[in-house]
Amino acid sequence: MLQCDSINNDYCVRAALYARVSSDQQANAGTIQSQVDALLARAAQDQLAIEPELRFIDDGVSGATLVRPALEKLRDAAAAGAIDRLYVLCPDRLSRQYAHQMVLIDELGRCGVQVLFANYELGKTPEDHLLLQMQGMIAEYERAKILERSRRGKLHGARAGKLSVLGRAPYGYRYLPGEGGRAAQFIVHLPEASIVKEMFQQVGLQRMSLRQVSKTLEKQGILSPSGMNCWSPATVQGMLNNPAYKGAAAYGKTCRGPMRRRLRPVRGSSGIPRGGKSAYRTPAQHWTSIAVPAIVEESLFERVAEQLEENRKRFRQRRSGAVHLLQGLVVCGNCGYACHGTCSRHHKYSYYRCLGSQPCRWGGKALCRGAAPRQDMLDQAVWNDVRQLLSDPARVQRELQRRLEGGDADAQQEANKKLQAQANKVRRGIARLIDAYEQQLVDKSEFEPRIRAARQQLQQLEQQLKQQVDQQARQKEIKLVIDSLQTFSQKVAASLEQADWQTRREIITTLVKRVELEKERVKIVYRVDLSPFDQGPERGHLEHCTARVGAVFLSRAT
Repeated sequence: MLQCDSINNDYCVRAALYARVSSDQQANAGTIQSQVDALLARAAQDQLAIEPELRFIDDGVSGATLVRPALEKLRDAAAAGAIDRLYVLCPDRLSRQYAHQMVLIDELGRCGVQVLFANYELGKTPEDHLLLQMQGMIAEYERAKILERSRRGKLHGARAGKLSVLGRAPYGYRYLPGEGGRAAQFIVHLPEASIVKEMFQQVGLQRMSLRQVSKTLEKQGILSPSGMNCWSPATVQGMLNNPAYKGAAAYGKTCRGPMRRRLRPVRGSSGIPRGGKSAYRTPAQHWTSIAVPAIVEESLFERVAEQLEENRKRFRQRRSGAVHLLQGLVVCGNCGYACHGTCSRHHKYSYYRCLGSQPCRWGGKALCRGAAPRQDMLDQAVWNDVRQLLSDPARVQRELQRRLEGGDADAQQEANKKLQAQANKVRRGIARLIDAYEQQLVDKSEFEPRIRAARQQLQQLEQQLKQQVDQQARQKEIKLVIDSLQTFSQKVAASLEQADWQTRREIITTLVKRVELEKERVKIVYRVDLSPFDQGPERGHLEHCTARVGAVFLSRAT
């Protein structure tokens, strides 16, 4: 809701709020609602109402990273000029790191957003900034202490044989929480344990492959650990490698590391991970073993490990990495699920099939009836369109110019001159008003409202001037985009026709964001960065971007 200031009826304040909790436990407990209520109460004191679409909330998202779903929407809304004032409970809700706090406050300030903390007054003096810096460092230190205590506490518990550090039991067991002085423990679930033992015998004694084991389980009508009718060979392999089945559950099998690059987000997700990290497997020598009831003998477990290693050696010539040209980029426009390439010995051609069209994944009933295009035809169509884009960079320029408002440079320059003249006029008026007050020609009761209104008007004009400057900077970035594409197209124009499969794959994954398969057409969504072929180590991390408008998405239907 737009609230009009009583001093200047032409000025309306659009208020928003941002709230965050770090863990899923806090989100489930509803503790974030207390933040929202406090911020709404503070806005009500200022006679402002905050609409639901301007309430940006991150449930269970770490404050150690800038890549958060609601925060990204907030920054985009601020850049679009949709917010004038932002309410946050305290600085550490905005970020746990002082450097990130300053980045966000500075960015929001440049977008004309006034940041107000309900539990902290953001001052302008050096002492106020020093206090904010100290609070940010204390919050960052507190978070590091909590993480270290949690890590050491879990590690100590694992070394002491406490199963509570694992949280849940694998397939074949049931987790029994500790209570009344009794420690947590794993209870063998006999029906599932018999299935696990049979899987080990099939691989270790009958020397069946992982796919054969999966098909056998499906024919027997046994549901997977996730309750699906089909079994994935990767699921079977993960179970056969789990040392818990030989009586030694492992703690610390994975660790957190830098976020891996994804070609596209998972269906139904924002594409922004909560913690800004990815999981990595740790070496087996770093695991901590916890005794649990064994389901299979250790000798059978070791025999299965040897058989799996033999299978890997037998298929050591298998191709690794991407197999299909558009792998990871094709999405069904009907249901939104990903499409994967299929290779069959019984069919002459390969196809891109939607995951939603496979009945075995959804209890025997397909969710989607989308068509499956031939792989070779779709690959060639996308590659031809990419080649046309590289041969005609002006096409990108026309699209970018269309999306930017005020493309007329002369009109923008004239508008800048008018805004600058108005701002100078207001400054002179403020100076004359101050001189009149010093000479006691104006009373204090008349001077204060007039000076506030004049300063608010000056602030609005300065914000408009800054937006115009930013607009001109974006136009300069357009030229960088076009120049980059032109330079690259000139270098590879002669070799695009004879480009090998790997070169085509690298170019397509760099320029194409996704390929949507609709009923009667294919929609290609392009991604053009300021330096689209820069493979630097920080590529893809939004907190390291020099300009948030540096990536532009173009769509084209073929």
